[in-house]
Amino acid sequence: MKAVTPKQDGHSLGEAAMIPVRLMMGLVDAPLRWVQKTFGLGGMATVFLMPNMLIFGVFVLLPFFINFAYSMTGGTALFLSDRSFVGAEQYERLFDCSSYLDPGSCGEDTFWTAVGNTAWFVLLQVTLMIGFSLITALILNRDLMARSFWRAVFFFPVLLSPVVVGLIWKWILQRQGLLNFALYGFGFEPHTWLNDRNWSFAAAVGVSIWAHMGFYTLILLAGLQAIPKDLYEAAEMDGTRPARAFWRITLPLLMPNLLVVVVLVLIRAVQIFDEVYVLTGGGPGTSTLYLTQYIYETGFATQLRNPGLAAAASILMGAVLVILTLLQLGLGRSRDNKGGRK
Repeated sequence: MKAVTPKQDGHSLGEAAMIPVRLMMGLVDAPLRWVQKTFGLGGMATVFLMPNMLIFGVFVLLPFFINFAYSMTGGTALFLSDRSFVGAEQYERLFDCSSYLDPGSCGEDTFWTAVGNTAWFVLLQVTLMIGFSLITALILNRDLMARSFWRAVFFFPVLLSPVVVGLIWKWILQRQGLLNFALYGFGFEPHTWLNDRNWSFAAAVGVSIWAHMGFYTLILLAGLQAIPKDLYEAAEMDGTRPARAFWRITLPLLMPNLLVVVVLVLIRAVQIFDEVYVLTGGGPGTSTLYLTQYIYETGFATQLRNPGLAAAASILMGAVLVILTLLQLGLGRSRDNKGGRK
């Protein structure tokens, strides 16, 4: 009788353990073989993409067409079957202005006030967000003590809910808040930060930057770390100053990441709502009323709600976002083409 060695016994145990794995793999392979046989090897990619495209169609394309249908109707009823078709009347109502620079001359003055506030917010927030994110990424890319800790500190606000961010800063900036308490301790008079038009606008910009800067810093930091260090060593050997190395090496190689950041920051800035709504509620007055809040209040929050007007405003906002994004991507592509020809 032949003795079974420990090695042979281990091999047998391994074969036995593989039996359920092979059965499971066979169950998975069976539908895949059927898909390949039915649709061909090239059609398998389409089959795999279908679930994602179905989700995209149900939750993105279908709501877009429903929203467009609402923009062509009038009345205060919620359901489309109860609403009357008015054509482009809602769009004409939004553009009924003697001067677009003077919201008071417009039929929908609140809409143009929100547009003006949003434009100023986007201009300031996008500029400052990109500047601060780039500076922070450059600093965090250096050899610092406890560098991982500081990276985590800057990224931490991104993990917070926008509502939580708004509540935290409202607690800090309100009249009986932490900031006024600290100022009073140093002998200064407390100030109503959120009831002042200029300060409330500045608070909206600052809180938005604080809440989201870590995410964009992380994207730029990844781009900085992908730049070969040999380029900087060669530039240093040639006597290139750090400022010139930044403009000639860092910025051109960082441009793809920077373009992604610009597009994401712009989209986020135009759609600003959560933290500002919790922080100021659009006030004082309409000083921090932005386009998304106007759409929300017109369609849902007011007693005389007008879903058609809100839908028309959202369609216009989406069109502006698409145009701005395509312009930025086009400029980035043309720049890459020029760089390639050189």
